[in-house]
Amino acid sequence: MSVPEHKEKVWKLIKPIKAGMLTTLHGRELRSRPMYLVQDEYDGTLWFFSDLDSEKVFELEADNDVCVSFSDPHDHTYVSLTGVGHVSRDRSLIDKFWNPFVSSWFPEGKDAPNVGLLEIKVHKGEFWNSDTSKMVKFFEIAKAKVQDESPNLGEHEKFGPSKQMGCW
Repeated sequence: MSVPEHKEKVWKLIKPIKAGMLTTLHGRELRSRPMYLVQDEYDGTLWFFSDLDSEKVFELEADNDVCVSFSDPHDHTYVSLTGVGHVSRDRSLIDKFWNPFVSSWFPEGKDAPNVGLLEIKVHKGEFWNSDTSKMVKFFEIAKAKVQDESPNLGEHEKFGPSKQMGCW
């Protein structure tokens, strides 16, 4: 699959989910928290509003490698995206992405000094998508066991550059 196809596929999977778990490094520990997408399209960058005085911003500034994961167990959709995060104070982007949902988190409004955006440039990812029922999955597992093969449980793909041989 080409890069544009990956972007289209990722957006199709995460757009209805909207809320992802952003993982940053806090010292030597990984730390995750829910974040809500604010964009209407995806070009390889994820956008989230954040309080610029929050720990996640300080963590991101200390080490900007991040992971954002999305899941919808009801639809059997799981997406993990790895990239580099940056803090943005760009007023035009804040105006562009501001919406009533975001305003509930920032009662002082979009012009408050602590309002900013997290920009996550995605470099690689992986997704799993299975729209089959539990019964069909059970059948696939049983069939694979009998035929000594791996079961076909839906779509699974990795994309992006590899840092090590054998990965991605």
